[in-house]
Amino acid sequence: MKFLKFSNGDEMPMIGLGTSGIPASKAYYVVREAIKIGYRHIDCSPIYKNEAEVGQAINDAIDDGDVTREELWITSKLWNSDHRYNDVEPACERSLANMGLDYFDLYLIHWPVAVERGIDWAQNEEEYLAEEEAPIEDTWTGMEDCMAAELTKHIGVSNFNISKLQLLLEECMDPPEVNQCEWHPYLPQQTLYDFCKLNKIKMIGYAPLGSPGRSEDYRKANDPELLTEPAISAIAMKHGITDAQACLAYGLTRKMAVIPRSTKSDRLKENFEAADLKLDREDLRSLIILPKFRYFKGEEHTSHGSPYKLTDIWEY
Repeated sequence: MKFLKFSNGDEMPMIGLGTSGIPASKAYYVVREAIKIGYRHIDCSPIYKNEAEVGQAINDAIDDGDVTREELWITSKLWNSDHRYNDVEPACERSLANMGLDYFDLYLIHWPVAVERGIDWAQNEEEYLAEEEAPIEDTWTGMEDCMAAELTKHIGVSNFNISKLQLLLEECMDPPEVNQCEWHPYLPQQTLYDFCKLNKIKMIGYAPLGSPGRSEDYRKANDPELLTEPAISAIAMKHGITDAQACLAYGLTRKMAVIPRSTKSDRLKENFEAADLKLDREDLRSLIILPKFRYFKGEEHTSHGSPYKLTDIWEY
């Protein structure tokens, strides 16, 4: 396994398990199986509605001697309803309690969007908070407090564009160490990638396989399928690997951590076995020219009277 090293020496495995979209009824089995296969990086969030099951699997794996807590890298996230400064630390504590953990290795602001307390997905203007009602710099101060209280070892963000990152870099005491975003050969986000690299912000790519199992809410009939892309298939054939492994190798070659999701044991194993793969310059050149496409548009955060625009979230 390759790792991304933090300034304090901590190492984050570059292949992790994404738990978004894994039903609570399957989450325990999937996480136990992933840990047995060798996964040590588990990505979580309260909005995934499977915290208790994921946490139980982690704790049972530790109790059974499959792994130690120190060997694991557990990431969780602050949901949009807890962006007020006074809500940040209690939200982190709540997630830790739900998962039966003492600390997270990484805690992220899930989206640069704020909604009222208790709201998962805002359905009208009143359920959103304007930016001045929950300034992102105040939210970040709460994240810094979480780290000072040893609730998490590292803090970062998710789905943040350059302008939002720049604001935090200018205002914060502890800079964001990670930005997690959609990232795959159809969405290389080169400008954002370069900015993060320049500012020593590590990147984690979600949907590295194009999220073939995404729900119908995020799917349209004419969406391109990354795993049937001829350029990907050509790379896979060249190296004697699968199309999915070629996509993961792309992220690893660019020094990105990737968090593919699967509920099937054989696919979990296949994804994990991509850990040591690397693409060559010819491969990368063939991917640069692919059409650009974003699977997760973010429209659920910019509709129903939302004060937020897509340009408040994405780098275009």
